[in-house]
Amino acid sequence: MVEADLAKARALIRDASLNPSNRSTLELPDSDYVPQGNIYRNPHAFHRSYLLMEKMFKIFVYEEGEPPLFHYGSCKDIYSMEGLFMSLMEQDTRYRTWDPNEAHVYFLPFSVVMILKHLFDPIIRDKAVMERTVVDYVGIISNKYPFWNRSIGVDHFMLSCHDWGPRATWYVKELYYNSIRVLCNANTSEYFNPKKDASFPEINLVTGEITNLTAHLTPSNRSILAFFAGNLYHGKIRALVFKHWKGKDNGIQIYEKLPVGVSYSEMMKKSRFCLCPSGHEVASPRIVEAIYAECVPVIISQNYVLPFSDVLRWESFSIQIAVSEIANLKNILMGISEERYDRMVENVRKVQNHFLVNDPPKRYDVFNMIIHSVWLRRLNVRIYS
Repeated sequence: MVEADLAKARALIRDASLNPSNRSTLELPDSDYVPQGNIYRNPHAFHRSYLLMEKMFKIFVYEEGEPPLFHYGSCKDIYSMEGLFMSLMEQDTRYRTWDPNEAHVYFLPFSVVMILKHLFDPIIRDKAVMERTVVDYVGIISNKYPFWNRSIGVDHFMLSCHDWGPRATWYVKELYYNSIRVLCNANTSEYFNPKKDASFPEINLVTGEITNLTAHLTPSNRSILAFFAGNLYHGKIRALVFKHWKGKDNGIQIYEKLPVGVSYSEMMKKSRFCLCPSGHEVASPRIVEAIYAECVPVIISQNYVLPFSDVLRWESFSIQIAVSEIANLKNILMGISEERYDRMVENVRKVQNHFLVNDPPKRYDVFNMIIHSVWLRRLNVRIYS
């Protein structure tokens, strides 16, 4: 029955994608929001898919394991989304089911951040603590329930925003090769597979506060062409940005540490473009910070699968610059016409909703977009008994 329902969903989404002018697609009821415009790859298909997800999708959360390693994570700092998703999933009433037999996917609620915080010795640096925890956990649920062995892990997912999130899956080959890995560190050079894995955004909630995250300033009030502040010694890409632009041009303001009295958020609000270079890993919280500040993100990365990119057209609201083009950064940004820049700012405003954190969640926000990414990956496979 589960697979039959998913087959119907695939057919309906395919129809919306191929026949956007179909009356049944155009008249889909939605009291809150109807996706429109070029920020989406296919707004009709996304809308149909989202409504079907809300109507059908069921997630079973394994109850085994105890906090703080399981069912819990930090809801502030750079890894906040790992803890927030886990907390919101535990409380969820729309998607969560207590009947594993009706579930479409199964969530493995272990926190890589908390495993490392409580078990990893920074002096001994024995990574085997992560291996033992993950291997033991999968062993427990595969012995207690039939679902892991039935699908060899294909309809199971884990989520991590820690840099070592991908590493945590190495130790169980089915988890690594088969399961849906929802990762901030979505690096294809480290075998992130967009067909089955999902990228989600790194959001640095410094205090854990989720109110007043966004700001509005007209483009005419932005006097700085481009801005970046961050640790120089955090990967090769940042080193190149500092080499070519720190102190070289008043229009491109680069800081390792901001002067006393200068606000990071205010600098973003005064800038037309906000530079988002990768650090040691591909993801950067600056991308979402830029979106919140209505500053067009300039993404400088390699092998990074951007969050929700199976739905969103990132090129409509951000600039992506190859590492080899860092020396040409100013020419690229100055070559963007005012008309195009204004459109991009408007698109940044439109896309904000999909990156907002809400408790409780609101439709189309970041929690629901993460769920939708898992939904799409589950639609990609058929499981036979």
